[in-house]
Amino acid sequence: MARITGRTILIVGASSGIGAEVARHLAPGGNRFVITARRAPELAAVAQEIRAAGSACLHIAADALDPQAAADVVAAAAAEYGTIDIALLNAGQGPDMSMDQVTVDEVERIMALNYDVVVNYLIPLIGQMRSQKAGGLIAHTSSLAGLMGIPRQGPYSAAKAAARTLIDAARVELAPRGIRFTTIHPGFVATERISEDGLPKPFQVSQERAARHVVRALEKEPAQAYFPWPTAALVRTLRALPTPLSALLLRKLASR
Repeated sequence: MARITGRTILIVGASSGIGAEVARHLAPGGNRFVITARRAPELAAVAQEIRAAGSACLHIAADALDPQAAADVVAAAAAEYGTIDIALLNAGQGPDMSMDQVTVDEVERIMALNYDVVVNYLIPLIGQMRSQKAGGLIAHTSSLAGLMGIPRQGPYSAAKAAARTLIDAARVELAPRGIRFTTIHPGFVATERISEDGLPKPFQVSQERAARHVVRALEKEPAQAYFPWPTAALVRTLRALPTPLSALLLRKLASR
């Protein structure tokens, strides 16, 4: 049984991938879920699994790119259960994008999918948690790619870095109000979405293993959580090296 029990948990991006797996891991804990994503049939199927495992679940099909839809999800969660104890912001995409071929529109869309969606939920969640005596935890699934510019993932790296920086500032400002923030930095995760994108994926982990890491982060609430350790160590090493050397190594890794 997970340590997280009897909590109200909002998961954004819960119809598949890491979000759905985290919900499955926490469902036996007698929690109260609000799960949301754009794909209604897939979301309903995950909700059914959660209920069958012993937790209550409200599922709401909504587009995280729509600020009003995001605010409505937060309001519906509070209306249904009174408080939101944990929110996992898990929406986002990171396709293979070469900087010599990408368009302005494509960069803007990746920024929206990985930064705007965080803002759309972050602001109403802060408003809700400020009204709660115990505050709450807001966790964001970022990426190790957000720690440096990764070739063929430049727009994705930039968007994740922007979201991480925003949350770092919120962590400092809102700690006195009991609102905590955890930024989770996965390496490559074997989701269906990235299975055929052509990117090299060193030290790739399964969705189920990634979900276990995320659940552990939700339990322990570190400011930053990194996994798997070989990829995290590689990124730390690259960041510590002189720029010409790290650039050379990154070019070799990206060309594999």
